[in-house]
Amino acid sequence: MPADLDNSRIAVLVPCYNEEVTVGKVVADFRRELPGAAVYVYDNNSTDRTAELAAAAGAVVVSEPRQGKGNVVRQMFRDIDADCYLMVDGDDTYPADAARALCEPILSGHADMTVGDRLSNGTYAEENKRAFHGFGNDLVRAMIKWIYGYAFDDVMTGYRAFSRAFVKTFPVLSDGFQIETELSIHAVDRRWRILDVPIVYRDRPEGSESKLSTFSDGAKVIMTIAGLFKNYRPMKFFGLIACLFLLLGLVAGIPVIAEFFCTGLVLRLPTAVLACALVFLCGLSLATGMILDSVAKVERKQWELAVNREMEHERAR
Repeated sequence: MPADLDNSRIAVLVPCYNEEVTVGKVVADFRRELPGAAVYVYDNNSTDRTAELAAAAGAVVVSEPRQGKGNVVRQMFRDIDADCYLMVDGDDTYPADAARALCEPILSGHADMTVGDRLSNGTYAEENKRAFHGFGNDLVRAMIKWIYGYAFDDVMTGYRAFSRAFVKTFPVLSDGFQIETELSIHAVDRRWRILDVPIVYRDRPEGSESKLSTFSDGAKVIMTIAGLFKNYRPMKFFGLIACLFLLLGLVAGIPVIAEFFCTGLVLRLPTAVLACALVFLCGLSLATGMILDSVAKVERKQWELAVNREMEHERAR
């Protein structure tokens, strides 16, 4: 790792909600590893001493009243100006000594998003004691690979670094813990350069509690994947729905058609009407997919132009 990494170009972003047990250590660790970098703690309506302890440790503390990690990240990305954005949770589960490995590819121009991979070396499986979290991560990884063809090593990690162009052109849609999934899907769909960086994960220290609900937040993540699938790949999304309607239409209609050829009569009229309706819905789904696919392509062109403008602005700084 180069010794001359310019830390003044790095902003460390720490979204926090009731992390008084760990936030002081997290801020101190990152100020030690990245001297000269600005450390921002966005306090999301904490009822404990999170903001006080973060400020005492040397962080710039900002209050974000809209509840939810997605809302915090949205405001961070709007407010903060840097060349490299390093985002990390305030629960002291991610090692500060991996910060330089995450930031260097961004600052050298070799990646647009680096991902702190907790899974490849097995430390997450060893340290994490919460049931179904590993299964949920694997499920989300499998869904993204099936839809987008990209295999993330770790989708749900909260330890990432981003380029300025990525941050300033990223539309945050989520309001909660779905933000990590949204970041991953956006990076793949928009063909940003992604680099996985293995890190050593450690579980929360005693007295620190996770705010993530395995089942309710897990359901929100799956719904986010479905929503982004519809928005980013509408032809594929509605094409699959069209195939389902066509299959159901054939199942209902083939016996009616066979009976008509044998008898010359349509004896099961309701079934025939149902089959026609299902085939009509198939055609409607295909038409919807084609229309929305054209809209998505126009939006993608506009986004590409916005990225080009941001990069030109960055080169002019």
